[in-house]
Amino acid sequence: MAGFILRGLIAALGLWAATALLSGFVIDTPLTLVLAGLLLGIMNAVVRPFALLLSLPALIITLGLFLLVVNAAMIGLVALLLPGFRIYGFWTAVGGALIVSFVSWIGSWFIGSKGRVEVIRPKN
Repeated sequence: MAGFILRGLIAALGLWAATALLSGFVIDTPLTLVLAGLLLGIMNAVVRPFALLLSLPALIITLGLFLLVVNAAMIGLVALLLPGFRIYGFWTAVGGALIVSFVSWIGSWFIGSKGRVEVIRPKN
């Protein structure tokens, strides 16, 4: 459970970066930001596998680039469900998906599979 919350907070950090970098990406309050991160984690755990399965032919044809559209759709779905979170335009959603994915990728370096923060120490 702690790992899910930590990953949700990392997603919230990515959403915050997207609001700072993109003009059409609007989140009203910090509470909405945290809720959006947690809801994005739920959407990625529940809805995204079905979306990936349904879009498998497009993923194969585009060599995985269609995954950006699926990620943008997940963020758009969160924006649709959560009041106070708005995205203006498809390309803004794709840009937000890129930013959130990048921040989550960086954050996953520091989180283990059990959701604990890992400290990497060099061998002497």
